[in-house]
Amino acid sequence: MNRLEQSILKNLIYNDEYTRKVLPFIRAEYFSDNNERLVFREVFEFIHKYKNPPTHEALVINFTEKKTLTDTEVSGAIDLLKEINLAKNEPSETQWLIEQTEKFCQDKAIYNAIMESVGILDDKNTKKSKGEIPKLLSDALGVTFNNNVGHDYINDSDSRYDSYHRVESRVRFDLDLFNKITKGGLPVKTLNIVLAGTGVGKSLFMCHMSAAALAQGLNVLYITMEMAEEKIAERIDANLLNINLNELHTISKDDYNRKFETVKAKTNGKLIIKEYPTAAASVLHFRALINELQLKKNFIPQIIFVDYLNICTSARVKPGANVNTYSYIKSIAEELRGLAVENNVPIVSATQTTRSGFTNSDPGLEDTSESFGLPATADFMFALVTNEELEGLNQILVKQLKNRYSDPSYYKRFVIGVDRAKMRLYDAETSAQDNLADSGQVDDKPLNSFGNRERGYNNKFEGFKV
Repeated sequence: MNRLEQSILKNLIYNDEYTRKVLPFIRAEYFSDNNERLVFREVFEFIHKYKNPPTHEALVINFTEKKTLTDTEVSGAIDLLKEINLAKNEPSETQWLIEQTEKFCQDKAIYNAIMESVGILDDKNTKKSKGEIPKLLSDALGVTFNNNVGHDYINDSDSRYDSYHRVESRVRFDLDLFNKITKGGLPVKTLNIVLAGTGVGKSLFMCHMSAAALAQGLNVLYITMEMAEEKIAERIDANLLNINLNELHTISKDDYNRKFETVKAKTNGKLIIKEYPTAAASVLHFRALINELQLKKNFIPQIIFVDYLNICTSARVKPGANVNTYSYIKSIAEELRGLAVENNVPIVSATQTTRSGFTNSDPGLEDTSESFGLPATADFMFALVTNEELEGLNQILVKQLKNRYSDPSYYKRFVIGVDRAKMRLYDAETSAQDNLADSGQVDDKPLNSFGNRERGYNNKFEGFKV
């Protein structure tokens, strides 16, 4: 038996300090010998169940009583435990062994990932695709023992101060008020939701934001399950080429190419649009797509749009399972937010209003269709509202519903301009915000007894102004 692996197993049983620091990071598959794997699994299960390391006698009894193992396996595991028990009094330097164990785990993880990748290439592993190979290797290279056990409020004051003044990576809007309410744009590792009724402008907003992100030189991934890839591209063409949607079907090829080359020359970013059938794709499909794009096109997204969340499927809840919509939609939202964290990007998606919310000029979180678990999971959520008066002014009302980036009462309501023919949004004139309750600075509100501005002051909707 390898001396290091014997030391690892011995210290897992007899060294409590070592066990607490390394057990969460060791995997059974890191042990190449079957007896070692059996002993490790038994030690792991014992600690997980009883919250204490097992004794030699307890392990021997457990193996003796196991009905799922062959006599040879039981005999081999008990012989190994005897070897470990004989060496239990040999001294070992805990910190050195922790460092050696980390290197052991890293080497084994990389070796296993390479062997699994070879199996995929040889079609021996039919459950995984070739597009998952980069993820396997990336995960293996990322194996490390995380020694961070929490934020020490007293001793970590310097690092805390630095975090207050650190410039966080964000994807900026090309709309001034959206940058104001998000403190400069959407942070990475976040889930951001547009709430609107049918035909109000959910896809329009995401297409416009995709075009704006591309114009900034960012790599944009747009996943659609509602419209065809070509229809999304058509909307983004109208936006970037400054052409009405109808004119795209009559413009000459030379004029189109000339306008497109101008756009192409102004950005270093890429835009990939991928269509999936409605209710047929989950985070598992999106993760495989991201890996495949990196492998085949050297494309790593910096922002992802999912059009839209409610028509995704859950990777954790099986189709047809007896589960309510609250749990199902919340599961999808959590998976999307996990994908954002995993890929270090903001994700923007949308959801429908309820039937009553569709006609509500002042929607709230309670107007989210199907599941209140969605707003509970989202980092930033806002509603888009329109009516005949707004349409006549070429405006859309925006109302903040949830904001983890800033005070949601700051510009709680405001309007933006919309050019539906060109699929564009733009900043409305300052005067357009004048008669909107909660559309201005919080400073306009009276102070309460704690010296803070009252929320909800003058929250009656009073109409719109050009």
